Amino acid sequence: MAGWSGSGKTTLLTKLIPVLAARGLKVSTIKRAHHAFQVDKPGKDSYEHRRAGASEVLVSAGGRWVLMHENRDEPEQTLAQLLRRLSPCDLIVVEGFKRERHPKLEVFRAETDKTPLHPEDPRIVAIASDRPFPDAGIPVVALDDVAAIADLVCRHAEPLEGVLAMLEDQGADGSAL
Repeated sequence: MAGWSGSGKTTLLTKLIPVLAARGLKVSTIKRAHHAFQVDKPGKDSYEHRRAGASEVLVSAGGRWVLMHENRDEPEQTLAQLLRRLSPCDLIVVEGFKRERHPKLEVFRAETDKTPLHPEDPRIVAIASDRPFPDAGIPVVALDDVAAIADLVCRHAEPLEGVLAMLEDQGADGSAL
């Protein structure tokens, strides 16, 4: 999913995941954050391990586990690198990474007062919007029609290896070929 901040990507995704899961799909997500974030807090053991210099900290409990990796002086991981870190699943939904070369559903809300992304991005395969785009040339569905959005996501999903090949087919300067 790609779209401007405030377009409703996360809200839509939290409605979409249960619909996809009800169809029997094991869904994983990757979320791009444009800011520093913390998954733990000062005073917690995992935080103290990282602060002390651990490059990775894995925290495990009965119901879940989380691996925190500190980039420190390393560059941010690429989308392809992050996709390779996920456990096997049926479908990976990527939120953000709008400049990357993977298949995307554009989430567009008129109130953001931004220009749509799809005219400039051939990897946008469909649009979920609160306004029509009669000349889009790709499917457009209402933002609140989660079942139709799930259908589009499933129809346009591509095998992981193909997506990885697309992402890695970039010039030395990072530009898409």
